[in-house]
Amino acid sequence: MIYYPSSAGGGMKELFRKVGNRSSEFRPEVRRVRREGSYIYEEFMPTGGTDVKVYTVGTEYAHAEARKSPVVDGVVMRNPDGKEVRYPVLLTPTEKQMAREVCVAFSQAVCGFDLLRCEGRSYVCDVNGWSFVKNSHKYYDDAACVLRKMFLDAKAPHLSSTIPPTLPWKVKESVQPSEGLTRVGSGIIGTFGLSDELRCVIAIIRHGDRTPKQKVKLKVTEEKLLNLMLKYNGGRPRSETKLKSAVQLQDLLDATRILVPRTRPGRESDSEAEDIEHAEKLRQVKAVLEEGGHFSGIYRKVQLKPLKWVKVTKSNGEGEEEKPVEALMVLKYGGVLTHAGRKQAEELGRYFRNNMYPGEGTGLLRLHSTYRHDLKIYSSDEGRVQMSAAAFAKGLLDLEGPLTPILVSLVSKDSSMLDGLDNASIEMEEAKARLNEIIISGARAIHSNGLSEKPWMVDGAGLPANASDLLPNLVKLTKKVTEQVRLLAKDEDEQLAETGSYNVIPPYDQAKALGKTNIDVDRIAAGLPCGSEGFLLMYARWRKLERDLYNERKERFDVTQIPDIYDSCK
Repeated sequence: MIYYPSSAGGGMKELFRKVGNRSSEFRPEVRRVRREGSYIYEEFMPTGGTDVKVYTVGTEYAHAEARKSPVVDGVVMRNPDGKEVRYPVLLTPTEKQMAREVCVAFSQAVCGFDLLRCEGRSYVCDVNGWSFVKNSHKYYDDAACVLRKMFLDAKAPHLSSTIPPTLPWKVKESVQPSEGLTRVGSGIIGTFGLSDELRCVIAIIRHGDRTPKQKVKLKVTEEKLLNLMLKYNGGRPRSETKLKSAVQLQDLLDATRILVPRTRPGRESDSEAEDIEHAEKLRQVKAVLEEGGHFSGIYRKVQLKPLKWVKVTKSNGEGEEEKPVEALMVLKYGGVLTHAGRKQAEELGRYFRNNMYPGEGTGLLRLHSTYRHDLKIYSSDEGRVQMSAAAFAKGLLDLEGPLTPILVSLVSKDSSMLDGLDNASIEMEEAKARLNEIIISGARAIHSNGLSEKPWMVDGAGLPANASDLLPNLVKLTKKVTEQVRLLAKDEDEQLAETGSYNVIPPYDQAKALGKTNIDVDRIAAGLPCGSEGFLLMYARWRKLERDLYNERKERFDVTQIPDIYDSCK
């Protein structure tokens, strides 16, 4: 069994001997290891989605084949004869030495064993003993050559060096030195150099559509929240703490549920404006923490930073110590890949597969992990980017099933991928300032012919001619949407108050765990927000967008809010 971390979506994959066309099943609802019985657990080794089978004939020969690993999607690929599809691979010098040592260690010339390739190193994970390749003419021809040489070395060593190593019926006319080599299956036919061959494709791809990134800030003085901060920062009153794990966020949710008042804004008990705003922000924090039913750890994190301290007497009565009395809570959430974003990435993967190797349904998979095609997929450590990469790999390699096993098996996380952006910060700020100037003033320099050999280099290309005139319309539409969402949030709020279901966790992820993969589509069809977001959070988001897009007192537009409005509309 393979248990996946919550940062990758969680769940468990059960491996078993092939049953029909299945070799594993993914169970997203299982999130804890077995507690009864005795088991050995070890760190999972990502192998690029392939397993390597090695077959030796003596200490000097090894034949290797790769198959799709059952940990990827559990679907067994079979040929028309019903045999599992495997592809020849080349062994590295180190792996060849490992094959020799396996033969010597087990005193078995004909021996099969399994290799795992992980992060540039190879590991022998299983030695099967007497084993040979099925349905491979090359293997048996090579084995015949090896046996013939062994017989000649033993009985007629004087002939061993004179007889060619190729089998007699395999000998063909020699190629003239002036002729180029024919490389079958590589795209080169005839004289070398006259045809092109695809050797490498490097693609840098942005993540798919995501939910808007949001932030909630509020000052807290409640003792439960201050004690929670001290609990996770080691009891240091002047140190901030970050809450990311499921246990930490659950503690915060439990504390917030106690603190959130049951009365709603606008009632008599909420008389002061500051109290109303604070209570509303606490409700927003609670709603965010309850969203989804469990903490994935990918897109929710909380910072607690102490602001004020007082001196108090120690509990043992000896001396004084500092105690925080006010802290700033910052909750960051959102930025999650939507179902539309997953679909975009998967379709892009299919496009790559069909255009890189047209006409061959499994052409790309056939070459994957061979010396001709070394597929590597890297992702930054952002959750939406990881899931986009997994969805892309799913379409690229024609895989099936959930994204979590594909993510863990095929995608390598590299947190330093975005480090280079710091060097471009000045240019990016200049570009944003120029775009703001063009949109607000409407002044831009575009060539009179309207065409250019490099249209992306034309200043202001792609912007509508009346961009500045469209901004007031955008403000009106934003106000209209905000008011509509406010009414929906009010209705939802009243329903929750009547049923007393404030502490009920939305069943979104529970439904996902039960295999209801179309829940996002069903929610949209029912007029509900995408994902597990409620109308309360949706209203808070649109109200902030309305406030930030246009400052009525200063009569100033903030065009940096346009991308957020675009994301919110989608």
